[in-house]
Amino acid sequence: MAAPAAACFHHGTPASSSSSSFSLQQNQQPTRSCMMNMVNGMRSKRIGLRVVKCSSEIGIGDFIGGDLVKPDLGKWLSDVEEHKAIAIYTPHEGGYEGRYLNRLVRQGYYFLDLSARGLGDPETTLTKIHPVCPAHVGKQPIARWYFPPEVDYRLEALPPHAKGLVVWIIEAKVLSKAELQFLALLPELRPKVRVIAECGNWRKFMWKPLKEISGLATE
Repeated sequence: MAAPAAACFHHGTPASSSSSSFSLQQNQQPTRSCMMNMVNGMRSKRIGLRVVKCSSEIGIGDFIGGDLVKPDLGKWLSDVEEHKAIAIYTPHEGGYEGRYLNRLVRQGYYFLDLSARGLGDPETTLTKIHPVCPAHVGKQPIARWYFPPEVDYRLEALPPHAKGLVVWIIEAKVLSKAELQFLALLPELRPKVRVIAECGNWRKFMWKPLKEISGLATE
């Protein structure tokens, strides 16, 4: 029973004493004895047959590399200009978003990189004078320092040739729905501002309008 079973697993290749004769022949039909063996309990080996046949679905990106083929950079720039606030989803290994960031740099944008963790209230931190309490380590008096608005301060410091300011927020998946809605509306309050929020991960780099993610009606 072992020899016919092995022959069935190799797509109908007959058993032979030479190990070199065990080549995969996908076009060869299995014999009747092989079919009988698969019906009588060789279900696991039949599943192995299906796995081999799935190799025909490999795309060109598996050989060249998905980070090298980026035909969607033009659409990326047009969507950033159209929606002004974008939610992006990056692969877990990271690195892909840098190509899209560099394309915005070439367009003349300057960047403000922030982390959503510890950001506090986005409206207060980005558009208003806000207090910051430094760590006192239990030995120093509790102090409160006031900082200028993060966005307005950098908008005033932009050079004349700058196209605008991109607020790039990492780990935005921890923000609440109301906080995401404010970020989606920020370009309307500050016309020269664009918002890019990393809202999660996906198998490839993709993006959606932040208004759609936060539940605001898109125009």
